[in-house]
Amino acid sequence: MTIVVNPNRDRSWTCASPPPEALAFHRGLPGYAPTRLVDLPGPAHPSGTGRVVAKDESSRLGLPAFKALGASWAIHRALRDRTPDGPVTLITATDGNHGRAVAHFAKQFGHRAEIYVPDGVHPEAVQAIRDEGAIVVHVPGDYDDAVMTASRAGHGLLVQDTAWEGYEDVPAGIVAGYATLFHEVDEQLGGSPGLVLVPTGVGSLLQSALAHYRSGCGPETTIVSVEPDSAPGIAASVEAGRPVTVATGPTSMAGLNCGTVSSLAWPLIHRGLDACVLVGDGEATAAARELTAAGVEAGPCGAASLAALRTLQRARSPLLRPDATVLLLITEGPAANPS
Repeated sequence: MTIVVNPNRDRSWTCASPPPEALAFHRGLPGYAPTRLVDLPGPAHPSGTGRVVAKDESSRLGLPAFKALGASWAIHRALRDRTPDGPVTLITATDGNHGRAVAHFAKQFGHRAEIYVPDGVHPEAVQAIRDEGAIVVHVPGDYDDAVMTASRAGHGLLVQDTAWEGYEDVPAGIVAGYATLFHEVDEQLGGSPGLVLVPTGVGSLLQSALAHYRSGCGPETTIVSVEPDSAPGIAASVEAGRPVTVATGPTSMAGLNCGTVSSLAWPLIHRGLDACVLVGDGEATAAARELTAAGVEAGPCGAASLAALRTLQRARSPLLRPDATVLLLITEGPAANPS
């Protein structure tokens, strides 16, 4: 097991809170409803941790993952000021869920989608993207290779969920869209959780969690990122004190198989993240089975949050407090990431 504590965590640091417009937008979409928050009494017992709850994103706006929130708001935001001159081709790279969400809302909003996928994405996940009406382009290589190829397409509108220098507006919209999830959690709990475990790829969902809980209002929430041990881009960057790119290997946690941190997320991660936990495929699989037994259907990426809690419990980590409510972000259902 690997736990990396952030040596640069600054407890006096705060950031601006996310803009509120996305929440109102999502509430106006057909089929919107807050996803359920499920109490999980079992995982609390081994460590004496307080209440453990799971935010179940296995059904979100007609899709089996939380990515619907970021894609829908970013597409709306990017296109709302454009002169109507026919359908736009929306382009993105994906390990599965983000691309499917972009394709879904491209179709819903009357546009086209062109989705670039790297090696290792399950054929059923690729077919699900095609079933949304998108053109799928296979890119030999890893996720970073697919992002680079999509960014150089030379046509359409790039809707990528990672940022780099010169490309920040759309990723910022995606992060702002994810804030709806945390507003729902706080309303469902009647306050902020004590610990949040965030399955993390490039860091956009993590950035949203940090922006929400580091804005200086309410009691402090401990935030921990969760990555596959074969794709530890956030943990390596935290250890180095600067963004680094790592080589990634095969993992069942396909949506987290990312080697480069988003440039927008890094400043918040550097000063606001408490720790990183790395988990293996076997741990994620065992956690998914445990969640299923508790009535929560989870794919490997979503189950990674419970696997990380188990790691913290085995280590008797001081990040766990007996009186804290622990929030597990179950970011996807099994349909999002077939295995």
